[in-house]
Amino acid sequence: MQRYKILHRTCYNFSSAVRLDSHTLLIRPREGHELRIESSILEITPPATLRWHRDVEDNSVAIATFDAFASQLLIESEVIIQQYNRAPLDFLMADYAMDYPFSYTPEDRVVLAPYMDVAIRKSGDTLDQWLANMWRLDEQVQTYALLQRMSAQIRNGLSYRRREEPGVQTAAETLSYGTGSCRDFANLFVEAARRLGLAARFVSGYHHAPPSAVDFGATHAWAEVYLPGAGWKGFDPTLDELAGTNHIAVAVARSPESVPPIAGSFFGAATASLDVGVWVNELP
Repeated sequence: MQRYKILHRTCYNFSSAVRLDSHTLLIRPREGHELRIESSILEITPPATLRWHRDVEDNSVAIATFDAFASQLLIESEVIIQQYNRAPLDFLMADYAMDYPFSYTPEDRVVLAPYMDVAIRKSGDTLDQWLANMWRLDEQVQTYALLQRMSAQIRNGLSYRRREEPGVQTAAETLSYGTGSCRDFANLFVEAARRLGLAARFVSGYHHAPPSAVDFGATHAWAEVYLPGAGWKGFDPTLDELAGTNHIAVAVARSPESVPPIAGSFFGAATASLDVGVWVNELP
């Protein structure tokens, strides 16, 4: 078991006082047998009324509503977690899914259908041509090995670029530009897996990296693919590794646009600036 403290600070500064509309917060890690929350503190200035619920994906969502006008909105979350996913490669797949191609059982397909919908994003021949470099129709390959190929190809064949602007590139855009952020690479992996007939979803969360002068941890994005017998397994194409101890999932979704950490609006003629800081520290 590994313990982490995650500090996520978001600050909006407005040029004049504004009326804040409700804000949706997706910043609480997903709890389960691999991750437990030891403590959680959420402080918001100006004071807000919080309502918590679970959305359709079972993500923990907070809705913050405000009464006062404000020239600054500060949201600070401090969470201590216990992470048990220390051996991400320790899993067994169902025999029928060991080699690709395979088909999900009819019972599973009913549940997984939304995560296999390639119509969500249309990337045309660009994605098919990219996949053709990794797998041929007449080839049988281990399912996990094929997913590893995809992850490695994204990591080694494209250039990482940190993007501050909102939005997520389509698979075709990422392949055309040759660059992308972690969310763009995760979305490319999801679209490619779906094109292969596999159920995949987008994951938003935090990542812990060894401390350095410039890296204290970060928000991060990766993909999950449903592998029969093993369940949802995380693949991080930005780093070309399986999601493990250093990956802390907060929210999952069919579409990456559905899970921004903080989303909201304000009323007024003011301009706004944003400052975000994330620190993920390993604890004894």
